[in-house]
Amino acid sequence: MPNITLKFKDNILGRYLIDKGSSLTIGRRKDNDIVIDNLAVSGHHAKIDSLRDGFVLLDLQSKNGSFVNERLVNSHWLKNGDVVSIGKHFLVFSTEDDASAADGTPTEIDKTMLMDTSNYRSMVQKSTPLVPKPLLRHDHAAGYLAYLSGGQGTVDLCSKLIRIGKAPTSEIVVKGLLVGSTAATISRRPDGYYLSYAGGFSKPRVNDQAVKKSVMLRDLDVVAIGSVKLQFFTQAPPVSSLHSGSDGGAEDPSA
Repeated sequence: MPNITLKFKDNILGRYLIDKGSSLTIGRRKDNDIVIDNLAVSGHHAKIDSLRDGFVLLDLQSKNGSFVNERLVNSHWLKNGDVVSIGKHFLVFSTEDDASAADGTPTEIDKTMLMDTSNYRSMVQKSTPLVPKPLLRHDHAAGYLAYLSGGQGTVDLCSKLIRIGKAPTSEIVVKGLLVGSTAATISRRPDGYYLSYAGGFSKPRVNDQAVKKSVMLRDLDVVAIGSVKLQFFTQAPPVSSLHSGSDGGAEDPSA
């Protein structure tokens, strides 16, 4: 079964199984599934979601970032043997049943300490700047949204129009007094997906920028409306990599 092994230096601190259809949250707060009690780790730092046939690591806009194999990422489709660096701890992703494949809490404080170590600076310098890739044409792959907060799982954008709002008939239901019955829509057009403001006092935001009319979504954009936050994806996960036990040759969507 796919699992995560938490390590600090050469010490194994824990092993966590992750089932298909589930997720693991990672952070300093005690309500996380994987608690890392270190000031360099944000309260809710990252999470691992089971999406379709793979597992994806999502950084939750943490203070010090998340690294996979020493590369800074916003998101990354995990492959067997990937090493995730969060603060000074390491999380090794394995699709093997044998835990040996992964070899290789005090009072909570809200303020996260900015890391300043030579190893951290080296990883940042080696990382490619995180520039969103242009949207793939929808004849290659349908887009979908993954919940970062306010919900769980994913929303496939297969329909030509997705409604977001507090109306119970909305495809994505968002609660809140200032949220309109239909606050926004996502339409599928020949050149990609567009998010449009529809109504209500609470305007949708894309990458922390308010959307007053319409904006074209790009891979890894973060969409926020009310208490709901979602990340937009166009890339499919590695094919059958978990069932075969191989690394599947998946690409990092943030590369």
